[in-house]
Amino acid sequence: MSHDPAGGVRVIRIVDHDPAWPQRFREVAGPLRAALGDVALRIDHIGSTSVPGLAAKPVIDLQISVARLAPDEPFRVPLQSLGHVFRDKNPERTKRYFREPPGQPRTHIHVRMAGSFSEQFPLLFRDYLRVHPQAAEEYAAVKRDLAARHPHDGLAYTNSKAGFSWALIRRADDWAQETGWSPGPSDA
Repeated sequence: MSHDPAGGVRVIRIVDHDPAWPQRFREVAGPLRAALGDVALRIDHIGSTSVPGLAAKPVIDLQISVARLAPDEPFRVPLQSLGHVFRDKNPERTKRYFREPPGQPRTHIHVRMAGSFSEQFPLLFRDYLRVHPQAAEEYAAVKRDLAARHPHDGLAYTNSKAGFSWALIRRADDWAQETGWSPGPSDA
């Protein structure tokens, strides 16, 4: 069971797309760009809130692409100076993970190495869903179903999405091979 910082039980909510999400991304990304400068090779809006029309958890996901993850001071110190909370116990070793400053709307910041598989995966996933609305609808249906089945268990929700997500990325990779996909310019 997941708990929120206020001590209550966290409920996984999937909501209809909010047209304000891109603006929320820009409000967070602008100060990040200013603080990080050239350390951030890219700053991108990723995750479901980055796909127009896609239902999502109301959480803005940002990806910051950097030349290297270690040492982490060149990105960790500026992010912490803006109040973002470094989650150094994050088990994913191909990224560094930060959360929103206390009291701010939920934001996940994923710092990944530029050119790595873990950096390219969310960009391809996002771009594929942006140009394939039927796939986005399928994904939304899966998320809504899993949120209903696992409303208080974030790990079960995430793990249950894995099979569908991997099948979708295979379709996205086929599309990338057919089109010669590469990520467009940085979002910030």
